[in-house]
Amino acid sequence: MRAVIQKVKKAKVEIDNKLVSEIDKGFLVFVAVTDSDQVKDIDYITKKIEKLRVFYDDDGKMNLSLDKVGGEILVVSQFTLYGDVRKGNRPSFIRSSNGDKAKAYYDLVIQRLKDDGFCVKTGEFGADMQVSLINDGPCTIQLDSERIY
Repeated sequence: MRAVIQKVKKAKVEIDNKLVSEIDKGFLVFVAVTDSDQVKDIDYITKKIEKLRVFYDDDGKMNLSLDKVGGEILVVSQFTLYGDVRKGNRPSFIRSSNGDKAKAYYDLVIQRLKDDGFCVKTGEFGADMQVSLINDGPCTIQLDSERIY
């Protein structure tokens, strides 16, 4: 499982020029699932999101997690995180999981974050979305449950 986390001042998702979700301060999280993912991968990704300390403390140090600053989470599915362009210029998405598994795991990520007390909003799985954000920092963190980076 992969996630790209962007610390944002604001973020929103629109479909056909209609607002679907929006948040103020927090994380915009793009999530992708691969066929080899298991529940332990969800556990790894959600705990990293919850514990990630990228908000500034009183000393100006990135030391605070989302719960310490009262931030929200906007979760958006993005299968293209598994896009592979090592051969040619057209991405291959063969590592991206099929829709049924990807949707189930995407929903589990959202549910785990909610169960742990976070305010979570979402995009629409599989939809053609327009995502807007004001990146704070900028600060963008990549996660991979296979820990390849």
